[in-house]
Amino acid sequence: MPALRTLLVAFFAVLALIGAGEVGARASRVSKATATDAIARAELPPEAVRMLALIRAGGPWDEAKDNTAFGNREGLLPPRKRGYYREFTVRTPGVTHRGARRIVAGGEPPGPPHEFYYTDDHYRSFRRIEE
Repeated sequence: MPALRTLLVAFFAVLALIGAGEVGARASRVSKATATDAIARAELPPEAVRMLALIRAGGPWDEAKDNTAFGNREGLLPPRKRGYYREFTVRTPGVTHRGARRIVAGGEPPGPPHEFYYTDDHYRSFRRIEE
């Protein structure tokens, strides 16, 4: 019986460590994802600066999905009504598909956007663009 007890104690200790690791990883993802730290326009990649200029000019867009509603399903941006946020592709050199980089622009339609967020990890985190 002592061997069984030792085995059970070890088993539950491993379960606790696994659970703690998952909770810690989940907390890390949430804290990273909800961080909306600022990024200066000068810090953006050149492709993002180009897209900002296109957004302000009203186009033209590189991708069919550009200037479509961004639903904020991840809940990482401030809550707004549907249609407030719009997404735009930021090209990644050497990538033949849309890639992970986006600018999400916010503003009450039909007016122009007045707030901009950058993500380089496909909506897992955002940084507010300061101009």
